[in-house]
Amino acid sequence: MSTSATRRDFLYIATGAFASIGAAAALVPMIAQMEPDAATLAAGGPVEFDASTLKPGQQVVVRWRSRPVFIINRPPQALKELQDPGLIARLSDPQSGEPQQPPYAMNWHRSIDPKLGVMVGICTHLGCIPLFYPQPSAQVPTANWEGGYFCPCHGSKYDLAGRVFAGVPAPYNLPVPPYRLINNTIRIGENPPEAANWDFESIKQI
Repeated sequence: MSTSATRRDFLYIATGAFASIGAAAALVPMIAQMEPDAATLAAGGPVEFDASTLKPGQQVVVRWRSRPVFIINRPPQALKELQDPGLIARLSDPQSGEPQQPPYAMNWHRSIDPKLGVMVGICTHLGCIPLFYPQPSAQVPTANWEGGYFCPCHGSKYDLAGRVFAGVPAPYNLPVPPYRLINNTIRIGENPPEAANWDFESIKQI
């Protein structure tokens, strides 16, 4: 991806990487801050990210329609944990029954490709931005949680598919925006052809 394309396509990148599969992870501070093209933002047009640059366990945050969108490369161990019955039993909406995602993301991983999670990073309680903790962290004052997303404002927590835990203030899963995969490129703001008419405004809550 060229420098000009990078500046046009995303606001900033914040990464968190697993030390090894299933091992503890360390958060890496924001490493860049770039404005998308003003005309693109004004039009609410699609933005793109080259997913081939994302290593297992890493996350980037791109801006679409002035909203942060989390993109995470989930390694095999993380995908296995998302299907664990013990985890599923503690989630409020594990089967994505509420319309918080397009039809092509209504599955256990809430995405087109299980490896690549794409979700709007806005807590469904009061609109704060959850923090990324891909593994349990002593810095987070919460118990019975394997890691994922934690909202520091009021303690809501989500797994790495953006599914909200039961018993927290947030009532719904994190929204999934319209997006499609074109080879290694994630295009946010555009549906795949088979669901071209899905409208993000049908999301229940953001």
